[in-house]
Amino acid sequence: MGRTPKRRHDAAHPGKSILRVHLWLESEGGMLFGLGRAQLLEMVTLLGSLNQAAKALGMSYRAAWGRIKRTEEALGEPLLVKAAGRKGYELTPLASQLVRDFAAWHQEVEAFALERARKRLPWDITAFAADAVLKEPAG
Repeated sequence: MGRTPKRRHDAAHPGKSILRVHLWLESEGGMLFGLGRAQLLEMVTLLGSLNQAAKALGMSYRAAWGRIKRTEEALGEPLLVKAAGRKGYELTPLASQLVRDFAAWHQEVEAFALERARKRLPWDITAFAADAVLKEPAG
């Protein structure tokens, strides 16, 4: 007595809807490149260390190294080289270009998906925004 009945979830009005898009590329051998690898390479750039980049992303060094190696094998070119004059790694020009191009492509696809979702679906849909998602560098 005196209790308010629970409100039923209204499927037509789910509240705030956030668009999430996960893109990756595969080769015959499996995963080639995706957001996780792009983030890993970006963290290597920021931290100068694959080990520190892996820790920052919550993965083991072995897992990070294996992912980078599989992509390098598929591409036939290195993504990381030993940093000159210090410990750690730095990105090759190919890796830097992949990170930039993947970020740009991801943003383009996400913007298109958001526009189409807003047009086709009945909900208030917003873009996903998180610091962990790659953003295309300015300029």
